[in-house]
Amino acid sequence: MQNNGIYLDSQATAGLAPGVLKAMIAHFSDTYGNPHSSEHSFGWRAGNAVDRAREQVAAATGFDADEVVFTSGATEANNIVILGFHRDATLPLSMTATEHKSVIAPMRERARRGSPVTTLPVDGLGVVDLDALSDALGAGVRLVSVMAVNNEIGTAQPIAAIADLCHAAGALLHVDAAQALAFDAVAALAAHADIVSVSSHKAGGPAGIGALLVARHARPALSPIAFGGGQEDGLRPGTLPMPLCVGFGAACAVLPDAAEVDDWRRRSDRLAESLAAVIPGSVRNGGGPGSHPGNVSLTLPEGDADAVIARLQPGVAASTGSACTSGIPEPSHVLRAIGLDAAAAERTIRLSVGRYTTTGEIEQAIAAIANAVRTRAAA
Repeated sequence: MQNNGIYLDSQATAGLAPGVLKAMIAHFSDTYGNPHSSEHSFGWRAGNAVDRAREQVAAATGFDADEVVFTSGATEANNIVILGFHRDATLPLSMTATEHKSVIAPMRERARRGSPVTTLPVDGLGVVDLDALSDALGAGVRLVSVMAVNNEIGTAQPIAAIADLCHAAGALLHVDAAQALAFDAVAALAAHADIVSVSSHKAGGPAGIGALLVARHARPALSPIAFGGGQEDGLRPGTLPMPLCVGFGAACAVLPDAAEVDDWRRRSDRLAESLAAVIPGSVRNGGGPGSHPGNVSLTLPEGDADAVIARLQPGVAASTGSACTSGIPEPSHVLRAIGLDAAAAERTIRLSVGRYTTTGEIEQAIAAIANAVRTRAAA
């Protein structure tokens, strides 16, 4: 339990993993320096710290260290890929209907600039229609962007099958793996995806740092969208935040193993199953093989999700969907894509069990959420 309640919003941002703060803190005060300054020992030490972090990120993701481009997070990484892919050409691009808005928005910008953009439908779980993908590739799509694990409903995409279709057609596959890194599900992507976006704060590292993982064969397809000192292989200019890089690397070094992920999933399933029992008519969305172990997307039988979440404050932190789109008064495009109507989407809450959420906190949350829903029903 945190001082301000039970935290069930870990897909928005996770707490720091053990050891991460300790790894960073000295670099904010004692071991400072510009990692790009090559003329003195302060710069050498800072550069060595960044190199070590880059190696840790690479080890966790299955890429080589020289394929790791540090960014401010997955949002910037997604923009670099989509807006920088053959930047001045109007090649056809494609994405799924359940992508994060940091993919949807730059795709719309590419469309505004003349690139045809195809949006691929998904089934009721949120899995992409492979036949529709085949059709899009047959029509000349050159870049496909797919979220590995959905941020709202937790569903994992069949990345290997998607990659096979893309590569057979001569297209590159970009995977937004911001949610996948938290449960060590990115390393397997290196064998399939050409370009991968990851974010530190979803996986126990600090906010403000992420990476674009670019396989060597895909690098010529990308051009920078910002300009400056030519850092990060020319793709992302600017002085790197060395302490944040160190924290990101430290988080990558302590990702959970399979047994811990299984236990994490059991706690989430306990939450989902208990809520289903005490809230008759509620429906869990998404899921399936390889899904996020902490995700519980629940559509309530009646009422309004915002009102339920308000009644939970300050005891339980939860959300109605992606934190990155909070405050926008429109039904979730993810929930609409899997078949929910606008009213059902507005009855849906997202509970994100964290890696370190305890069984006791789960039990307290079950009682609090059930009471908040009953209070609404009795009103």
